[in-house]
Amino acid sequence: MKARRILIYGVTGSGKTHLAERLSERTGIPWHSVDDLTWMPNWNEVPLDRQREIIGSICNRDEWILDTAYGKWVETPLERLELIVALDYPRSFSLRRLLRRTIARARDGMPICNGNRETWRQAFSRNSIILWHFKSFARKRARIRKWINEGRAVIHFRTAAETEEWLSSV
Repeated sequence: MKARRILIYGVTGSGKTHLAERLSERTGIPWHSVDDLTWMPNWNEVPLDRQREIIGSICNRDEWILDTAYGKWVETPLERLELIVALDYPRSFSLRRLLRRTIARARDGMPICNGNRETWRQAFSRNSIILWHFKSFARKRARIRKWINEGRAVIHFRTAAETEEWLSSV
């Protein structure tokens, strides 16, 4: 694989972070967890200008893998990336994955992004990642299709099996 600046993008629950980590292991390209860069302890969001600064600094490097791009600053990686790996899985699949992950994290209290934890209360709140899945699903899929139509370098996966097959060839 020649690309050295890679954005993993997909619907919530599609496995972007897991894929980014595995791709980094296979290629040696540094992977950056966007959630770790944008959420401080106690689920306090890093101010937007600082997020843009951090992402800009990463994207100015010769090599990087980002495990997503927030709509607030998606233009920054788009200016420098060489490849978008798009995880465009059906809602039933990504939602099932998301539910399993959320239940497991709420049950075991495992810390994620800067010591934050997913809780039962949070899972059923206005800020629920599950609710976010429903709010963002169509928009994220439309963005993937837009990038394809613009002629960007996009590898478009519709199933996890396709993604796994590609990853094993990298």
